[in-house]
Amino acid sequence: MPTPPNVSPAAFAAALTAWRQAVGPEWVFTSAEDVALYRDFYSPFWGEPEERVASAAVAPATLEQVQAVVRAANQHRIPLYPISTGRNLAYGGSAPVYSGSVVLDLKRMNRVIEVSERNAYALVEPGVSYFDLYEHITKEGLDVWIDTPDPGWGSVIGNALDGGAGWTASPFRDHFGSHCGLEVVLASGEVVRTGMGALPNSRTWQQNRWGFGPWVDGLFRQSNFGVVTKMGIYLMPRPEAMVSGTATTDRDENIVPMLDALNLLENQHVVNGSTQIYGGLDRPGTHSPVWTCTVPIYGPENVVRAQMEYARRKFTAIPGVNFLEGELVRTPLSPEALKRAHLVNFGIPNLSTFAMLGRSPGNPDPAGGHIGFSPIVPRTGESLLEFKRFYQENLPKVSGGENLGIIGPVYMTCWERTLVCLIMFPIGRDKERNAKMRRAFEAWVRLAAERGWAEYRAPAAFQDLVSDTYSYNHNALRRLRETIKDAVDPNGILSAGRYGVWPKHLRKV
Repeated sequence: MPTPPNVSPAAFAAALTAWRQAVGPEWVFTSAEDVALYRDFYSPFWGEPEERVASAAVAPATLEQVQAVVRAANQHRIPLYPISTGRNLAYGGSAPVYSGSVVLDLKRMNRVIEVSERNAYALVEPGVSYFDLYEHITKEGLDVWIDTPDPGWGSVIGNALDGGAGWTASPFRDHFGSHCGLEVVLASGEVVRTGMGALPNSRTWQQNRWGFGPWVDGLFRQSNFGVVTKMGIYLMPRPEAMVSGTATTDRDENIVPMLDALNLLENQHVVNGSTQIYGGLDRPGTHSPVWTCTVPIYGPENVVRAQMEYARRKFTAIPGVNFLEGELVRTPLSPEALKRAHLVNFGIPNLSTFAMLGRSPGNPDPAGGHIGFSPIVPRTGESLLEFKRFYQENLPKVSGGENLGIIGPVYMTCWERTLVCLIMFPIGRDKERNAKMRRAFEAWVRLAAERGWAEYRAPAAFQDLVSDTYSYNHNALRRLRETIKDAVDPNGILSAGRYGVWPKHLRKV
């Protein structure tokens, strides 16, 4: 059994004893077979010395057990890496950023504590997956939807804290943006409730996120300042209907006014669904559209029809743009409509996204996984075309003239006012190919930063690299985060290195 870095065997043994007493010996994992389950199966360093691996894992089932585990870790200076369900594939999975840390596995904390149909919210623990919450709501016959990402097997809390997004209406598809109230265990073992939850016996914890005084919830997004053990999340009242329209053009330059129209419609809250932009490929000699923009709208049927007609007028006012209104779908979905539906658009979790990089005629030997580079660029057509040229011009150089199977760019408009230009890198078990992917990833990060573009989220292996690009005023933001880290976790035991924030004793290592 390996010992965590900079921890003596005696200290580690004492911590393991304390954890076994706190959670039960069967929930402290030290065997090689058990610990191997916490590897990052999409690791770009698979099987190499640089691969991030755990030394052990511990799985508490209650808030009090989490406190006991954290207190023992703090006492013996054992690095912990909390995970919700460990299914954050492409961003590190269940493996720690600081190799050798002990995984604090919260999968057993899987209670759906409350779901209010009347006020459209849920209160859940970190082990609750989107499937779990959907099943609870369905079983209780509640008339609310969840917003689920692709895929739906991960944690509701974990996805929100890592900055994930989904597919239904705004504001629900911004998962951290639609949370309301956190319960957090600090490195000392102390419990804090944010927002209205700081009031003993609060009756409005999931109804007002701000509470009184400085708002601190954002400190726990993509951070290592505490262990979140409960979170409130807003739910979407089931809409009466949904309809999606599609604008198309065969003129590359038309993406500029099309994106302006899309932005206006979203900012007016006429279009509220998860829009998509795709295309940008030159297809001479064909009648295929160069650009396609889809605009889903949810709401009462008569309102949706009027909003869609307004959207049609905005898009068809652009010369060379055609607009096709899709089928209006009423909810609840009929069995026939369910067979045709893109399930996540209706709040139904599934695992179909894994087919994207699976074996197919066009991809007979898939790598097995992927990681993503996802910079945010200005939400204008000019910037989108600039990124398209940037990608095309740099792909041969970044790839060393080889066809590495890099996929991109994929244009994501899942958040209002935000455009993400995603590039995906296949990752597998071939060390030489993985090394080429790492070099390509690092090159894209640096090239994008030179243009003023940076990621909103990054795989664990590249979080330091991305953090380095946020360097305004000699990395003032990082220094502020380090100051907070030193105050709330002076021994540096929680998620060392997560999103580029390291405790004081590791900053020069």
